[in-house]
Amino acid sequence: MASYKVMVKDVIRKADVLLEVVDARFPDETRNSEVEAEIVRAKKPFIIVMSKCDLVSQETLEKNKSRLSKIAPTVFVSSKERFGTTMLRHKILELADIKDRDILVGSLGYPNTGKSSVINGVAGRHRTSTSSISGHTKGIQLVNAGSRIKFIDTPGVIPFNEHDEYIQGMLGIKDATHLKDPVGVALKIIEKICAENKAALEGFYKINVENQDSYDVLELIGRQTNCLKKKGEVDDTRVGIRIVNDWQRGLLLV
Repeated sequence: MASYKVMVKDVIRKADVLLEVVDARFPDETRNSEVEAEIVRAKKPFIIVMSKCDLVSQETLEKNKSRLSKIAPTVFVSSKERFGTTMLRHKILELADIKDRDILVGSLGYPNTGKSSVINGVAGRHRTSTSSISGHTKGIQLVNAGSRIKFIDTPGVIPFNEHDEYIQGMLGIKDATHLKDPVGVALKIIEKICAENKAALEGFYKINVENQDSYDVLELIGRQTNCLKKKGEVDDTRVGIRIVNDWQRGLLLV
């Protein structure tokens, strides 16, 4: 835990602009208030980057962007669709407002939020490791993104608390078969989609969701997808694993 905090403070100290990369499907859960407080204390500008925006409806994206923009400038990107990286580049140049040297950009966030994809998207064909940062481990490199932008690329990540299995399942850090409670994670996924884009869930599984709770919806999905035991009862574990897999593969939109 201590080593990650040292790494975060070093990146913040070196960078002119920080990116906090969050998953657009659940940005609040993948923000880190401790890291944001460190950035504010250092008086450094930062941008909230919502990655994987192709997995979220436009309405949800705009709603979350409007809300998060009150905290920091917010940009949503999709490496898969090659969307938003030019806007992010312009926002970096605008916030840094540095004319006489390259701009150092630090990228921070939880595992699997898409930090590397964001760097690759902005850097494009210019992506090349140029040098190690003096005084740091060999794992931390400067990555040339062109237009006077260089990323501080670090293999270090912000760790999750060991009890955050829900987030680990949602982010795909653990696949469904390695989750201790795939049904619990599936229920969280159902709750989230029903709250934000119920029609997408209904359309994908060909079900009709009315006032049922998340467990009743899981049972509906189990019957519709034939995840049944020999006596015709829904196999909760099997359908839970299926829902988590569908989510992790990007088949369920919010």
